[in-house]
Amino acid sequence: MRHAGHHCSLVSGVSAPGNALRNDGGVIDEPARAAEAPAPPRRRVRLLFAVAAVVLAVDVVTKVLAVMLLTPGRPVSIIGDTVTWTLVRNSGAAFSMATGYTWVLTLVAIGVVAGIVWMGRRLVSPWWALGLGMILGGAVGNLIDRFFRSPGPLRGHVVDFLSVGWWPVFNVADSAVVGGAILLVVLSFLGYDFDNPGRRRPGAEPDAAL
Repeated sequence: MRHAGHHCSLVSGVSAPGNALRNDGGVIDEPARAAEAPAPPRRRVRLLFAVAAVVLAVDVVTKVLAVMLLTPGRPVSIIGDTVTWTLVRNSGAAFSMATGYTWVLTLVAIGVVAGIVWMGRRLVSPWWALGLGMILGGAVGNLIDRFFRSPGPLRGHVVDFLSVGWWPVFNVADSAVVGGAILLVVLSFLGYDFDNPGRRRPGAEPDAAL
């Protein structure tokens, strides 16, 4: 009887496969322990593409309307001569910068789009998703003009139609790209990383903030 009791005590002290022992000798089920583990951060790919789709849709529609309703060289007043609808064809970058380098700007825009799509796999911050989505939608909007408008693929001129004071004529895509870039700079300054749902802890390395 003493031998059998000793054997039973040994058996009772061994946990079943897949279980772990608590400090008090109890058993913790692995499924229960897995349920208590923190959930992985939510990816923001859908938000990224949703924002980009909205920007792209607004950009395409406004450009089509501008081409249909406006005449080059005949601005339409919105607020006197300060804010006008002015149809121009832009061979340069946003706000008519770097004219004459159309095909180079097209390749740069393609690289930006590819980089944002690649980052989307690790994107966790909703604010970064908003900023990157604005840039993505604006870049794709102007790329459509580069590929499908005259004088030809990679060299197409972008449709710009809004003039404000001394500022160069621009479109919705330009505004989205610049606004998204400003938002990303502010987020980085405030300690928000694209792969972190919250703010980075003071003194923590960007890659170590989870």
